[in-house]
Amino acid sequence: MRTRLLAAGVVVAALATAACTSPPAGQESYQLSAVTPEAKGDIASFSWSLYAEPPTLDYAYAFDYAQNMIVSNVCESLMRWTPGLTLEPGLASAVANPDPLTWVYTVRPGVKFHDGGTLTATDVAYSLNRHLDPDVGSFWASEFTNVASITETGPMQVTVKLKQADSQFPQAMANSAGTVAHAATVRAQGKDYGTGDGLGCTGPFTLGPWTKGQSLQLNRFDGYWGARAKAGSVVFKFLTDPAARANAMLAGEVDGGYLVSPESYAKLSSSGKGTLYFGKSLTTINLNVVNLKGVLGDVRVRRALLLALDREGFIKTGLQGVGTVTSASAARDAWSGLPQPVVDAAYAGLPGAGRDLAQAKQLVKDAGATGKKVVIATSAIGADVSLLATAAQSAGTAIGLDVELKTIAPDAFTALFSDPKAREGLDAFPETYYLSKTDPLAMYKMFRTGDFENYGGYSDPAYDTLLDQAVAEYDPEKRAALSGRLQKIATDQLLWIPVAEWPTSVFLNKRITGAPTSICYMYYPWAAQVGASG
Repeated sequence: MRTRLLAAGVVVAALATAACTSPPAGQESYQLSAVTPEAKGDIASFSWSLYAEPPTLDYAYAFDYAQNMIVSNVCESLMRWTPGLTLEPGLASAVANPDPLTWVYTVRPGVKFHDGGTLTATDVAYSLNRHLDPDVGSFWASEFTNVASITETGPMQVTVKLKQADSQFPQAMANSAGTVAHAATVRAQGKDYGTGDGLGCTGPFTLGPWTKGQSLQLNRFDGYWGARAKAGSVVFKFLTDPAARANAMLAGEVDGGYLVSPESYAKLSSSGKGTLYFGKSLTTINLNVVNLKGVLGDVRVRRALLLALDREGFIKTGLQGVGTVTSASAARDAWSGLPQPVVDAAYAGLPGAGRDLAQAKQLVKDAGATGKKVVIATSAIGADVSLLATAAQSAGTAIGLDVELKTIAPDAFTALFSDPKAREGLDAFPETYYLSKTDPLAMYKMFRTGDFENYGGYSDPAYDTLLDQAVAEYDPEKRAALSGRLQKIATDQLLWIPVAEWPTSVFLNKRITGAPTSICYMYYPWAAQVGASG
């Protein structure tokens, strides 16, 4: 899951609601834009670059950028993430919480599936229950940890009963965990569901031709219940090489894309062919520790790596100055809307951005790790991966570690997020991680004992107890205070080694406009807004 987000460049002055951000001293400034100019009309088709081909489009496994960027335009969830990263009704026209253990969803009437059926509570209950089926092996199963039952309680009503209060479950109903598909279609396709024969969903686009290894097309669904898509079709082109993606944009072979590599910032922003925007992302770049039984199992070694890493240098060189050093794995925007004193307390006392090689060397020596091997994955998938891996190798070597880089092909890199076998032999890998909810617990819940994304196998009963308390707290301010305590533990233990916060990006050529700038595109039908620029 979760490994690609690149951003940089220039933002047109005419954009509304632009907000400046302040990178560390010595780095170039940049702007975050809330929107791109609204489309002025329909367009027959547009093309979009995608850094990798999705292994499947089954929503139960839609756990990375490539899958979600497509699925978000074909399938829909009970709730919807907005461009501002807030929640609004989706396929549920209303939601009620009569008691802490009960969530009742009223199904939107008159919604048509692409295959001709009409949405009912039966489809909702079936779709959600797939995440509870061990034979499915959903990557979103952890969102259902506290679910006791999901039942159809009326022709257009579904009731979710919880084992214990869960503040995260209702938020998850806006991402792939809350996706609804036609039960008849999913059953009929069986193990082949998600491989290209139609998804039986309700979104503004239907799944069209899928040419393996090359491209995938979406076609406008004229029976869509919401706002009609401005484009008749969208063609996603799979371009694994970052330079090839940028060249395709410059040549007009693709009209745009979200995953711009830093080395392409300058030529895209100065080309005159279009505009590079960036916006909210809830994204941080980290070194994900996946082996707590190896050399990095000693927190002193992890702390030494943090002290040795030139994080400001990585941002300046690897991200072309677009980003800010962070000492926490949850992005600050995840705390949006919470009282500032609570947020300030959560970040008080976290390590600074400074380096201290002498202290780092001593920590490695004290841990008895001098000369020991640490294996870190690298990949040509993008500069956020390759340059951070190189920076980690340089830092580790400087403090006495033997750091080996293991190269992984771009198409195979996504397997690190879902397949334990793909992580065998690794101690860490660079991870550009986005949150699927605007809540810091979306980050810190993954360090619970046995969580799907707890790749290092961290286990602490006290942490689990505190996490359970935070998850059960529906009051945002109280939950934020508990989240701050969890953040301190995760940071003290350096379960991930935090590096930078990174905005999302999107390049649009002069032919099109309307794409959202935020990371909402993971769970929002962003392509439906893209249309003619003039």
